[in-house]
Amino acid sequence: MNRRTTRTIAAVLSLSAALAISGCSSDSGSGDGKPKLSVSGGYVPEPVDDKMAGAFMVIKNDSKTADKLTAVTSTLSDDVTIHQTKDQKMQQVQSLDVPANGELKLARGGDHVMFMGLKNKPKVGDKVTVELRFEKADPVKVELDVKERTYKPQNAN
Repeated sequence: MNRRTTRTIAAVLSLSAALAISGCSSDSGSGDGKPKLSVSGGYVPEPVDDKMAGAFMVIKNDSKTADKLTAVTSTLSDDVTIHQTKDQKMQQVQSLDVPANGELKLARGGDHVMFMGLKNKPKVGDKVTVELRFEKADPVKVELDVKERTYKPQNAN
């Protein structure tokens, strides 16, 4: 082999190694640049009447890309909104942040999903299906258990 061939082979090997390493270290989520989100601990306390209900859950982001919860839909209600609680005051917001490598906790007394004008009144043991929509990630469909009105999750702070 001559010097030129040796340099060409070395350059090709270096480029191949660099591409392989960058492909292995990519942790942007699902491989298409979208965050990788999962939902756990979701529930709806049994509503008192058919006027309103709340939903609580933890949305975990296992990627280096932050996202935002931008909308929620459900067959339980046509009026589903995202609420933020600050200084013990609840207000409707357009979105909530889901931090990179972090989680968004929707919990009693804090940020949550609100259903208004329920189509039916779910009972303990029922399931409520919701679809969470995000700024970047694909929608996530989740079945939330209907729990007793006084239910408090074990890991609640």
